[in-house]
Amino acid sequence: MTVATTKRPTALAIWLIFAGVTGLVAAFALTMDDIRSMQDDDFVPACNFSPIFQCSANLESWQGSAFGFPNPLIGLICWMAPLVVGMALLSGARFAKWFWALYALGHTLAFGFVCWLIFQSIFRLGTLCPWCMVTWAVTIPSFYAVLLHAVRIGAIPLGRGARKLADTLMGWLPLLVTVSFLVIAIAAVLRLNLLTSIFG
Repeated sequence: MTVATTKRPTALAIWLIFAGVTGLVAAFALTMDDIRSMQDDDFVPACNFSPIFQCSANLESWQGSAFGFPNPLIGLICWMAPLVVGMALLSGARFAKWFWALYALGHTLAFGFVCWLIFQSIFRLGTLCPWCMVTWAVTIPSFYAVLLHAVRIGAIPLGRGARKLADTLMGWLPLLVTVSFLVIAIAAVLRLNLLTSIFG
């Protein structure tokens, strides 16, 4: 039994379009809030709901400009890729395996960066930035989906067994994502005493 690799990944294409649009909206909102904050010291972003649920602390921290410029600018550039790739796939385009390997690498780097930001937000800044969480919510599933797709079509040469496993795990993608979100939620609840801040 072989894993089919010629079927158009329609579900992946639709998700990438959704993720690209969502990520761009979040990045744009954060960029505008950052600009307004620099222009007006009294400006309060609309995403500042409480000392825990806020954007300001994240934007003003050094972690918010990890590479010397505001992180949202990275999103404005990089979220175009899933949108373009998704639309291309939906229109019938087929990409070479080397493309999928590089594209998976890009998502892996994005996933690693987001994991670092999640840790910094929860364990260092003690906040949950709403727009940042929107970014987390689309980056994590995108990483799993693209990586598994790249493995199952042989773009990442890990052998036939890995291709079969990746094809199987694609069906369990919602569970993988749910578990990841639960881990983040549990960490936030325990570290930030969320239940007390919300219901206390």
